[in-house]
Amino acid sequence: MNIEELNKLIEEREIQSVDIKYSDLVGNWYHLTFPVGRLKAVMANGIPFDGSSIPGMRSVESGDMLLMPDISTAIVDPFTRAPTIRMLSYICHAETRAGVSKDPRSLAQRAQAYLEQSGVADQSLWIPEFEFYLFHEAEIHNGKFSAGYKFTSAENKEDLPFGYQDRDGTAVANRKGYHIDTPFDKHADVREEMAHLIEQTGCPIRYHHHEVGLSGQQEIETELCDFRLITDRMMYIKDIIHNTALRNGLTATFMPKPLYDEPGNGMHFHIQLRKDGKNIFFKKGSYADLSDDALYFIGGILTHGRSLAAFTNPSTNSYKRLLPGFEAPVNLFFGLANRSATIRIPRYATSEENKRIEFRTSDGTCNYYLAMSALLMAGMDGIKKRIMPTPENGLGPFDDNVFDWSDEKRSELLSVPSSLEEALDALQEDHDYLLAGGVFKQELIDSWICEKTKEVVAVRNRPHPFEMNLYYNL
Repeated sequence: MNIEELNKLIEEREIQSVDIKYSDLVGNWYHLTFPVGRLKAVMANGIPFDGSSIPGMRSVESGDMLLMPDISTAIVDPFTRAPTIRMLSYICHAETRAGVSKDPRSLAQRAQAYLEQSGVADQSLWIPEFEFYLFHEAEIHNGKFSAGYKFTSAENKEDLPFGYQDRDGTAVANRKGYHIDTPFDKHADVREEMAHLIEQTGCPIRYHHHEVGLSGQQEIETELCDFRLITDRMMYIKDIIHNTALRNGLTATFMPKPLYDEPGNGMHFHIQLRKDGKNIFFKKGSYADLSDDALYFIGGILTHGRSLAAFTNPSTNSYKRLLPGFEAPVNLFFGLANRSATIRIPRYATSEENKRIEFRTSDGTCNYYLAMSALLMAGMDGIKKRIMPTPENGLGPFDDNVFDWSDEKRSELLSVPSSLEEALDALQEDHDYLLAGGVFKQELIDSWICEKTKEVVAVRNRPHPFEMNLYYNL
């Protein structure tokens, strides 16, 4: 959208306000709102704010920053009472108005520029798979003298909300929820509402359906979209899912493992590189019809997979999902249609137009700008260094279920970290590939490790409810 189109939209929709949003390092959203009459002045001068009040962004003595709106991201806000335009912004230096090194959107812009300057490709296309739970109730409390949570779903007979008696008998038990049909899929209309609002942002939806988790697990998947579009639209999509759920008396969570011994929420990324409109991942007749560049790209991601986890799986809860038995990959290898692999080559994507890889480890607690940029940098490092994955180096391809292998044979595979602390240690040791082309900055990586270590310590220092079962009466 350009300024003429924006002004026309403001006039036609009688817009009253502009709401600009930005992301911190972790991926939390912030916003501020101003009257639409100030738009011209804001576009020219930005809006000053205190960066030291945003965790991990800036110290107190140098906190002055500017928010510079990006009109190409403007959409009509579907949730405000007054007609409002929302748009994303860059976090910029107050003096130069250049994007700061820790601004996630500016970083993604640098990753795109690095791809173009490489000469290997000029475009990357992505499909994100949004997995999330819709609960009827979410009660959470944490204090010095009590801690606990309770999630309920009217879809699961074993997890019914308080006061809900399932008098129509449509709550289900003793089966998986994958593709379950209506009326047992109680939130199909809510997902349809979400999908409609997402498409209004300019992001096409491939499909949506009930996922495996019977207590309201959902999936919404987009079509292949350009990196520059999808990184921004993913922030809108997450916001749409949360707000549409609340509007329908539900609550949404992308938490990787909200329920014990139930399927977790992943964030699979399908990736394809193009140059001059041609898919450079396709080569007819080779393994899975993958080109050498595709294999090198895979090799880079797998080689750096342990440090990548610090960005793709950046929560303490992430590693409660990465367990054998739940289609959550725990070993760094690739294979054709292999759902136990970190990188799966979709068997159905056979044409040159559709050939792509699917990275299956990541989850929805990631900051999309950082995680997707990191994946791109790891893959490009693989192409640069010609890192060929082979069975001999343990990276594959393996087309059988590695969970059926002997423990001795599987121990030879490179594993994803088993905790956030382990992933941060891996990032500390292996991050030079992220610094290439000035895409990631050292101060961002240092701040990321610092902020995430605070989460590790906060969780580690608190008694766990199950510890009461184990130790209270000893």
